[in-house]
Amino acid sequence: MATLELQGVSKSFAATQVLRQIDLSLHDREMLVIVGASGCGKSTLLRLVAGLETPTSGRITIGGRDVTALDPSKRDIAMVFQNYALYPHMSVFDNMAYGLRIRGLLRGEITRKVEEAAQLLGLDELLARKPRQLSGGQRQRVAMGRAIVRDPKLFLFDEPLSNLDAKLRVQMRAEIRRLQRRLGVTSLYVTHDQVEAMTLGDRLLILHQGTPAQLATPMQVFERPADTYVAGFVGSPTMNFLPARLVRDGTAVQLDAGPLIPLQGRRPGDAITLGIRPEHLTLGGGELALTVDLIEPLGSATLVHGRVVGRDNETIILSVPGVVAPTETVAVSVQREHVHIFDRTSGKRIDPVN
Repeated sequence: MATLELQGVSKSFAATQVLRQIDLSLHDREMLVIVGASGCGKSTLLRLVAGLETPTSGRITIGGRDVTALDPSKRDIAMVFQNYALYPHMSVFDNMAYGLRIRGLLRGEITRKVEEAAQLLGLDELLARKPRQLSGGQRQRVAMGRAIVRDPKLFLFDEPLSNLDAKLRVQMRAEIRRLQRRLGVTSLYVTHDQVEAMTLGDRLLILHQGTPAQLATPMQVFERPADTYVAGFVGSPTMNFLPARLVRDGTAVQLDAGPLIPLQGRRPGDAITLGIRPEHLTLGGGELALTVDLIEPLGSATLVHGRVVGRDNETIILSVPGVVAPTETVAVSVQREHVHIFDRTSGKRIDPVN
């Protein structure tokens, strides 16, 4: 059984603290995705697990063994990088076999492992080629094959799809998930792409300025974001935020723009932020009136960008099915069952009263 535990892990570079008191448990066979904006510390966290950096404080264990001060070569991990890190002068076979030769495996065992991994990844016909003769997706498969042949306890992925075009990213995303489930290898995956995070992870760790903002399943993160940072980061287009106040003993929201929106009771409070995703706004009805700035037809849906009438600094995006005719103003209603309420000062979620 392969598990990963981080206990109070922090990392500083000189006077700059990059990670703060990270506590994390990664279960056997689980794929955990670390996601966040550039500079949030996600790659540093991966490098700490890999042994490429040493934590300033805290403890890291893999399979119950303390590896905090252990050399990377002794941690029984395999890492897949965004730049493939292939040897250009070696064939595909030799790139995949290199780590096994370093470990002193017999030639027959090496050949068996490489050929099995090549068949799994669809590289059977490419073993004699050099990396320069491969496409980006094929190179990434070779990098994954090199990791697979080692039978590691833990897979580490450092933004492995960022160098691929959009269509290939979708294909490789599905390939990685299929392989991870088939092999049953515990995996830690770092990305800045929230679509990758939502589709790949059993759980997501959202990092914000070196601190965990939320750790939950993808749908829990999407449906019940812990704060405005998570709510704004997960979802495309991003969630709309409007300043408001809770009124009527917490059973309605009074928008600063004027309209009143009934909702399931929350604890009464002062200034709050109302969050509503673009797909949970509907044309017609009329809690809000928008001045339309832009209409973006996407085929199956249309994005409508607008400003709340009388509050030009408050912008809203709607995602509505079908085609929307050009217009200057629209009336918009809010699907109240999908409203999110956040404390305006702390940004923390305010849940309904039971």
